Amino acid sequence: MNLKGKHYITTQDWNDDELQFLMETAHELKQQFKNDEPHLHLPHKTLFMMFFEQSTRTRNSMEAGMTQLGGHAHFLSPDKLQLDHGETVLDTGRVLARYGHGIAIRNCDWGQGNKFMRAIAEISNVPLINLQCDLYHPCQAAADLMTIQEEFNGEVKGRKIAVSWTYAPSYVRPISVPHSEILMMSRAGMEVVLAHPPEFKLNPDILAQTKANAEKSGGSFEIVDNMDAAFEGAHVVYPKSWGCLIHEPDREAAVSHIEKYPDWICDERRMALASPEAIYMHPLPATRGQEVTDAVIDGPQSRVWDQAENRLHTGKAIMSLTM
Repeated sequence: MNLKGKHYITTQDWNDDELQFLMETAHELKQQFKNDEPHLHLPHKTLFMMFFEQSTRTRNSMEAGMTQLGGHAHFLSPDKLQLDHGETVLDTGRVLARYGHGIAIRNCDWGQGNKFMRAIAEISNVPLINLQCDLYHPCQAAADLMTIQEEFNGEVKGRKIAVSWTYAPSYVRPISVPHSEILMMSRAGMEVVLAHPPEFKLNPDILAQTKANAEKSGGSFEIVDNMDAAFEGAHVVYPKSWGCLIHEPDREAAVSHIEKYPDWICDERRMALASPEAIYMHPLPATRGQEVTDAVIDGPQSRVWDQAENRLHTGKAIMSLTM
């Protein structure tokens, strides 16, 4: 399967066979990494990474991954580019596409991030990888599916995952993670339950895509407004804060809605509602004491460190296949 040059902006852009190939490649690369086997699949190749927000896992997984594949990743922020001085997005993209073999972008600016990426992808002759935008975080979704596959020995279909909003009042977080999570897990045939207070709805088009995914894969999709109901019998719980940007695009006003729901936290009581074999997942960073208790995130059911590690292996798979 030849995926060279294919953009990775949302998982919906890839068909089922392509996503399966991505997962198989990630598992293979992880074994090579663990066995200390050389896997220089991208020797002398260059990835340009444009970051408009701070990052720990995304930057380091891609930068380390590119090095391990034999190539080099350039970290670029707006103040290090002429974008801050008026150069257009398209002019920047045209130049970088001629200098290297791939472009990766993290831009979560609400209403602009995905448009920014699509504009560059339209004129780029090298693949564009979405490192998170205002709508999607497909690299995180790939790592999460890999983690679930490992936990349940590949038997993912029919298992219940609860993707739930949580309380975290410090700032308004992007909605890209829950979007990509429900899209990816519905493709995998899981029973996806989305839980959130009324103000924290997701994009209607993405909800429709998720429903269609579930119907095609034999899974299911349900939306509830009760965190406990979502957790009941779940094999995977994924409690994560996001902003009410669909309901209230003004960020200052959006913070006031978060304060209404301080009891939406993942604690030991809620974990007990899930299946005995349930695992706790979070893309990190998690706000301890607000999104989740220490007993849960540091407990035996937590798989957050496996998720974080798998960002490396899935990132390497995406780069290897597209570049």
